[in-house]
Amino acid sequence: MVLLALMQANSAVLNVEANCGTVDQAARAAAAAGAKVLLTPELFPVGYAPLRVRSGLDPAVLPSLRRELAGIARRNSIGLVYSLPAVTADGSWQITSTLVDHDGAELLTYAKVHLFGGEERQAFSPAAEPPAVVDFHGIKTSMVICYDVEFPESVRAAAVRGAELLLVPTALSAGFESVPQVLLRARALESQLTVAYANHSGTEDGCEFLGGSVIAGPHGALLAEAGTAPALLYAEASAASARDAREEVPYLRERRPEVYRGWESSSTY
Repeated sequence: MVLLALMQANSAVLNVEANCGTVDQAARAAAAAGAKVLLTPELFPVGYAPLRVRSGLDPAVLPSLRRELAGIARRNSIGLVYSLPAVTADGSWQITSTLVDHDGAELLTYAKVHLFGGEERQAFSPAAEPPAVVDFHGIKTSMVICYDVEFPESVRAAAVRGAELLLVPTALSAGFESVPQVLLRARALESQLTVAYANHSGTEDGCEFLGGSVIAGPHGALLAEAGTAPALLYAEASAASARDAREEVPYLRERRPEVYRGWESSSTY
């Protein structure tokens, strides 16, 4: 059993010092509550404003920023999921997320596959690698980012690789309430894993964020949910709850991917 902590907060665009301070404060509180990991929102340390971040952030600061975030995990003795831009070998910018353990050691990284909206597509390039899975305190853990979770293929890719817990940094604007309230619960239910979805709150660079962060269990039940204000959510996740759901209704075992491939090849889209 793993106690998850999820931070919903307002980020200050390009104010890295203030944003890291917010993460540090949440990590301290989460660790005191016994949580093993703190999940933070998409691009939180730099703020979610794709074009401003792309034009105003010097990529040379990224290594030191990653060290600072790893240091927050180490000082507070808690695992941490943070999301930052990354620059690839060919000079492309991507949106990434990273899981570090309580010593600040990197366990898992992921780069966003599905970019949302014109600004993201201008500022960043989409990745293509599937979500990887690691053992984290006895529970198989994976990550996707924001819009990725709205595609069933992304979550199912993690699940068929063994994931029992999916950590999702996000930046969801107001007006999309059905995503956390309906879609996230469906993703958790259909792939029978715990899904934690951490959003921004308030307004950043003119964008009003929904808040509404959620943690949904393998049977689709809401384990924790936030309103529109900053919040720190907690819920327990376990390998056993995922296994129980998968035994009760064996969606993963009874998939027929060889049939579905034929369906897609005959599509009229």
